[in-house]
Amino acid sequence: MNPIQNLAPLPSTPAPIVGAPASKVSYLRAVPGVDGEAAADDLILREHLQEILAARKLSALFQPIIQMQSGEIIGYEGLIRGPSDSPLHAPMNLFKVARANRLTPEVEHLCRQVVLERFAELDLPGKLFLNVSPECLLLHNEPHGQTLEFIERLGINPERVIIELTENQPTYDYELMREAVLHYRQMGFQIAIDDLGEGFSSLRLWSELRPEYVKIDMHFIQGINHDPVKLQFVRSIQEIAEKSDTLVIAEGIEAQTELLVLRDLGVAFGQGYHLGRPNAVPARALPAEVMKALGSNGVAVYPRRSGLEKNAVTIFKLLHRVQAVPPTMNNNEVYEIFLKEPKLLIIPVVDNDVPLGLISRFEMIDHFARPYQRELYGKKSCKLFMDATSLIADKETSLQDLSFIMVQADAHHLFNGFIITDQGRYLGMGTGHDLMREITQMQINAARYANPLTLLPGNVPINEHIDRLLHSGTRFWVCYCDLDNFKPFNDVYGYRKGDDVIQLTGEILSRHCDANRDFIGHIGGDDFMILFQSEDWETRCNAILEQFAAGILDFYSIDDRERGGYISEDRQGKKVFYSLISLSLGAIKVEARQYYTHHQIATAAAEAKKQAKKIHGNSLFLDRRQEAQGHPRKPA
Repeated sequence: MNPIQNLAPLPSTPAPIVGAPASKVSYLRAVPGVDGEAAADDLILREHLQEILAARKLSALFQPIIQMQSGEIIGYEGLIRGPSDSPLHAPMNLFKVARANRLTPEVEHLCRQVVLERFAELDLPGKLFLNVSPECLLLHNEPHGQTLEFIERLGINPERVIIELTENQPTYDYELMREAVLHYRQMGFQIAIDDLGEGFSSLRLWSELRPEYVKIDMHFIQGINHDPVKLQFVRSIQEIAEKSDTLVIAEGIEAQTELLVLRDLGVAFGQGYHLGRPNAVPARALPAEVMKALGSNGVAVYPRRSGLEKNAVTIFKLLHRVQAVPPTMNNNEVYEIFLKEPKLLIIPVVDNDVPLGLISRFEMIDHFARPYQRELYGKKSCKLFMDATSLIADKETSLQDLSFIMVQADAHHLFNGFIITDQGRYLGMGTGHDLMREITQMQINAARYANPLTLLPGNVPINEHIDRLLHSGTRFWVCYCDLDNFKPFNDVYGYRKGDDVIQLTGEILSRHCDANRDFIGHIGGDDFMILFQSEDWETRCNAILEQFAAGILDFYSIDDRERGGYISEDRQGKKVFYSLISLSLGAIKVEARQYYTHHQIATAAAEAKKQAKKIHGNSLFLDRRQEAQGHPRKPA
């Protein structure tokens, strides 16, 4: 079996269509129940498509694909357009009508022929990505060798042609697909899979065909600088690609911020309007501003994940398979189950998969220990000792939601646990102990990634970003931010107001940072850290100090504001005058190969902060000891 030579030239006129209608009238009669006006429109589009095929009324456009690290254009994707004044101008409409009239192979062949001829005519550099649908790749009724003859006649080396598989419908015959791909590889072509993450079976195709390239669908690219889920998706695809010797192409790049995030993730190639729009005569070099951005040593600021995502984990994680009993079982039988299984504390009662309640081991033993209770109730239904108010929750309920419900409910539910269902059908049990343990662990983990008070990144992402900056070799500034006289303020004005001050500090710091270049993190308590790539970092710091000095006044009484502070007891019980809260900023400049770990950075920044705190009031201190001995500086 020889797979189709799917790049073969078309005959000068399209192949006749079996059963083509002789007239509009016969067509309408052949389709009973079809609206006459719609059928007439379909016929017009069919005739228009046949005219396009016969007169070769298609034009080729080319969009550049770049190497992300160097900015070099490594090739172009060939795109097609119908006549500009035609309803079939857009390729989506063109192929929709082609499929409706069973002309997809003819249209695809002409499209690829037009693209190849124009690519050769323009003498474009690099590779050509040529769109091919799997359904046409699998056709096997064409003569052998015409593909190679055609492109060689145009003077194109087959090693420069990438067959880009684009799915319009599901692919099922993977064995036949592998044979077809092998055939084209033997002729020198390489393979790419288009729209990874969007198609019907693109991940399966990747596994089966092991392509040289995969293109990530633009949905996962656009806005990646703001969406941690998209970031994780692309990062995972990149990791798989590295292990399978596949090169990743990110489609749909429309902003510089997206471009820099993708570059930092290690994505090899990029494509999109920000790099170059489809054009009949495409550019052979990137715009100067794009080259400048790619040439910078800085790193992009990754989107951060929230600390404790409301619906991140469900109670299904806590499921224990516990054998239930029917309501027809009597209390003596349930009691025997408890006696045989000493570790069993709770038995659920379920009637035809519907949970009714829970029987507690201690409740039953307590009843049976009383005089005459077993004789009176032993043969009665176990529902008698059942707690019918037990907590029942669907498996998709989040841990946080159930935790809130359990805290509001009676205390015994924490001990008894809860029933887990799947759309009302009994699945098993969860314990209050497991729920509290999981919630606590989630909060501990979340605090490492984001501070729950300010929702700013915590220690783990701070250290990760420092490591990325060090690895990039870029110059940056580290600013350690700390509040002065914060503890006595808490003692006098209360912790609630103290939390408000910390939130105000986080908001002011964030307001004066460039979200695409500067990273702000909350170390804990009243300590923050800013990692500046902005060259005007000092101006930003002075603006921070100025706004903080004005904003902090709102947290004091009129009398304390007027006297510039307040009297409170220190730790030894002595009356001490404390000034208003001020903000100290200790900064260090980091050049390439000056530091090697985030631990070294943290130590140097902490020392700069100590020097800043020696200055009365709101202050900025830049440690210049790596350059020359300096002195503290205060804003004007």
